[in-house]
Amino acid sequence: MQKSQLRQHIDEAVAYIRQHVTDVPEVAIILGTGLGGISDVIEDKKEIPYSDIPHFPVSTVMSHAGNLVFGQISGKSVVMMAGRVHYYEGYTMQQVTFPVRVMKYLGANTLFISNAVGGMNPQYRKGDIVLTTDHINLMGDNPLIGPNDDTIGPRFPDMSAPYDRELIDLAEDVALNEKIRTQRGVMVAVAGPNLETPAEYRFLRAIGADTVGMSSVPENLVGVHMGMRVMTFSIVTDLCFPDFLAPVNIEEILQIAAESGKKLERLICKLLERME
Repeated sequence: MQKSQLRQHIDEAVAYIRQHVTDVPEVAIILGTGLGGISDVIEDKKEIPYSDIPHFPVSTVMSHAGNLVFGQISGKSVVMMAGRVHYYEGYTMQQVTFPVRVMKYLGANTLFISNAVGGMNPQYRKGDIVLTTDHINLMGDNPLIGPNDDTIGPRFPDMSAPYDRELIDLAEDVALNEKIRTQRGVMVAVAGPNLETPAEYRFLRAIGADTVGMSSVPENLVGVHMGMRVMTFSIVTDLCFPDFLAPVNIEEILQIAAESGKKLERLICKLLERME
């Protein structure tokens, strides 16, 4: 049976990576805006620039380094995307999610996604870490559209539990022990790159979303498609209350992401330590 083009591209990327790194990762981690510092805790670090990997998209956004990082965290073998690409950069959904597929074929069966989001739930504060329990896809596209390769995943993947409930429970227990403030919430994904209008925030809150962001849902869809356990950590970097909306300060967003990133780093390290 002839391989699909997608599978050929995955195999070519994996083959190139295997020429440089032989580690078989257990967990894949995607680092979002301002969260690149987490890669500093990796032991036995090995890095490959995205630009060197066949078919890999390259990030064009500030604060996204653009390296695939291998190593050990808390005794677990990990592969980490230090910087992601976004749909709004002009990539297709298939290109945005291609790295997730490669990390799966490198051996990772668990996917941690991190991002920076706007908080619409009035109980949230800047710097809160939100454990995503569900999502709403308003990006206007889906990475699973097109021919399906049944060797990679099913045509119609079930989404009744898109985020692993056991991992969420374990993360909450770890956070409690570490005295890290966390929330649970539903994320809505939009295409961006503009931020939302007051009317749009009212609409998004009314349909049941607690946070809003421009990434992560495509990666979740592809992770679920391939049978990975998926968990998403969101850092609330700005508050999106339509009646009290102020212009966004990108420097402040990056600062909050970096400061809360230290707490997220501790949470992920302890979570990896307790994972079976």
